[in-house]
Amino acid sequence: MGRFKVVDLFSGAGGFAEGFRLNNFDIKLAVEINSAASKSYSLNFPDSIVLQEDIRDISGYEIKKLINGNPDVVIGSPPCEPFTAANPLRMANPLDRLYQDSQGSLTLEYIRLVGELSPKIFVMENVQAIVGTPSLRDAIIYEFNKIGFKNIFLNFMEAEKYGSPSRRSRVFISNIEIKPTPSYRKVTVWEAIGDLEERRDLPNHEIQELDEKKIKEISKLGFEDYLTMFQGSNGRSIPAKIRLNPFQVGPTVMGNSRFIHPFSNRFLTVREQARLMTYPDNHVFMGSRDDQYNQVGEAVPVVLSSIIAAEVLGAFNG
Repeated sequence: MGRFKVVDLFSGAGGFAEGFRLNNFDIKLAVEINSAASKSYSLNFPDSIVLQEDIRDISGYEIKKLINGNPDVVIGSPPCEPFTAANPLRMANPLDRLYQDSQGSLTLEYIRLVGELSPKIFVMENVQAIVGTPSLRDAIIYEFNKIGFKNIFLNFMEAEKYGSPSRRSRVFISNIEIKPTPSYRKVTVWEAIGDLEERRDLPNHEIQELDEKKIKEISKLGFEDYLTMFQGSNGRSIPAKIRLNPFQVGPTVMGNSRFIHPFSNRFLTVREQARLMTYPDNHVFMGSRDDQYNQVGEAVPVVLSSIIAAEVLGAFNG
């Protein structure tokens, strides 16, 4: 039998797929509406078909035609913004986040395509808040039951327990149990990025020039101090532009986040932030600087996607 075939929905720049590629899966096709992210994916996965399309306009029939049959695995990360507490505009009623929010309902499009593609295994990643209330959890399980998957597992994982140098708590919803043994070896920020200080030969490693006022502001910050805050849902304040503590695991990398270098008075480069998400250095990000930071922050850390892929492989071989 050949390599197991993967379809990647809401693929971003390919962090989720990277872990599957490292485990010798065949990444056949990706769907991503964002132009810069789809260009990044095409560059990094030259043998894969990349559809820069709105997922609502795509059918499983079209995908199966393009990849010559059913995929073995469907992965993907529908937008988390409708569900996360970091979103001040999150709808008050949990079920409205799934059924009424135009972005939240994209999760239902993921489920629709899983039903149409009939993979042996699917894995959907999102923030834990997508199953954070009984009504939402039951609705997600019901929707997967409706397309024929009767056993649904909510696999809660913290990336830092598996070797990620930045924190990330996510749920991986699947039709198999994903329960790898945590490594519990803490990887610090400086272990991840320390060797990059003198290197300028890597892609996406350009230092952003700052004005004197900004440099002066940054110079006053100690480890874990921050420049500003933003409001999440329920008035929750979330620090932004944090000076990283080099001797600890970093905070969660978010799509629009900028971290401040532990020792230099500057923001991390895209490459340094990509290291915090355990992307390999040869994974190139396209688009504007903002596009690149977003692609890094909206990914599944590669160290985690690789562990999940190994679990999926084990389910096939077991």
